[in-house]
Amino acid sequence: MKKILFFLLLMSNFVFSQTTQNTSKNLELGAFSVSLNVKDLKKSVEFYQKLGFTYKNGNIDQNWIVLKNGNTVIGLFQGMFPVNTITFNPGWDQNAQEVNPFTDVREIQKILKKEGVKLDREADEKTKGPDYIFLKDPDGNPILIDQHR
Repeated sequence: MKKILFFLLLMSNFVFSQTTQNTSKNLELGAFSVSLNVKDLKKSVEFYQKLGFTYKNGNIDQNWIVLKNGNTVIGLFQGMFPVNTITFNPGWDQNAQEVNPFTDVREIQKILKKEGVKLDREADEKTKGPDYIFLKDPDGNPILIDQHR
């Protein structure tokens, strides 16, 4: 019985490793955060501060604030996103500090398109610097890859 269980465990690890291989070879997307669509920015800031989040960036008069708790970053946006959005920032670490080298959003776009990923919004490949791409995962969750530099 132990041999059968060991064999099944070994085979499940093999199958899992075969189905999760990334042909994009460690695609670096940059800093990760969740961008939350909020109804009342001030109330949301107060709530998340009770959870230990502190001000990192943003302007409440422009309806956006970024908060941080350890390495966890959330953006609170009132009237800017229709739904909560997974966000990556190429060229930044979790402290919004520049990372060099980094993978430009246009290169990420080329790799994703080569992998057959549908993009809802593409970056302009003729430009350099800030731009973004927008896509959805298989469940419809929006993903923003937003390069600020």
